Amino acid sequence: MWEAGGVVWPTGDQFEIEGGGYRAAVTQSGASLRSLSFGSRALVDGFAVDQIPARGRGQLLVPWPNRIRDGAYEFAGRHLQLPLSEPARANAAHGLVRWASWAVEEHTAHSVSLVYRSMAQSGYPWTLDLHVLYDLSADGLTVTLTATNLAPSAAPYAAGAHPYLAVGPGPVDGLELTLPAASRLVTDDRMLPVGRVPVDGTDFDFRVTRPVRGTVFDHAFTDLTRDPSGRVSVLLRDPRTGAGVALWADERHRWLQVYSGDDAGETARRSLAVEPMTAPPDAFGSGEDLVVLAPAGSPGDEHCASWGIRALE
Repeated sequence: MWEAGGVVWPTGDQFEIEGGGYRAAVTQSGASLRSLSFGSRALVDGFAVDQIPARGRGQLLVPWPNRIRDGAYEFAGRHLQLPLSEPARANAAHGLVRWASWAVEEHTAHSVSLVYRSMAQSGYPWTLDLHVLYDLSADGLTVTLTATNLAPSAAPYAAGAHPYLAVGPGPVDGLELTLPAASRLVTDDRMLPVGRVPVDGTDFDFRVTRPVRGTVFDHAFTDLTRDPSGRVSVLLRDPRTGAGVALWADERHRWLQVYSGDDAGETARRSLAVEPMTAPPDAFGSGEDLVVLAPAGSPGDEHCASWGIRALE
């Protein structure tokens, strides 16, 4: 446990791991990815040990990523109301576990696993057991998140994560991006979806690698192109040096939110958040790609999904 004069850091215990030339730090608060580097190169734009993560930086987003309109939804004939954690837009945002204190299950030189029991509560009356494993190897970082329903009734569920990919100190304008997505969501001023459009012929078509330039991102993308293993990969690279970073996500992740942070003050466009998500914004309302966890002890009461980050050289 890292402490300064008996004072606990804002994100609690810090779990450092190392392997295959990579180093990472994961926090007790939110089981968040605070830092990740390969050699001397930072691969994520994280946060200092004495800081609170801003704008979801490095956090896990469970049992829903992104936003729920008015924090309200219907499920199994019940009307449910969540607290509005994004009051300016009257939305419930980014789940229930971002600031929770996770317990370490196992910590080795190259991996750490943490667990958290999310208890039934107002607006989400189901108890979930959550388990996340961060593992480093020569292939980079692999993150595997598992949710198990402990409630006697079926539960709605979706998951996401919020890493910011970094290649140098920024801005991202001069970097080259590969984003193999054929469609994006159109949103209103509350960042809620109002439609879906193809990226063909638009500023958001990065299926062929090209510079980011002035493109402003805060959009969810889907219709993803995958490799034979079912993975989708997003690449961000400095064309001058060839160095870069890649984020991959497995077939359970059908969506990628990309955010350039143009409204983020001094960190605007310093890095590019690429957020793997199993469902789109407001999935609790629309039902699109929503996972329904079966009642406890039944087949389908568990959901497991993986994503990861590796260096490009």
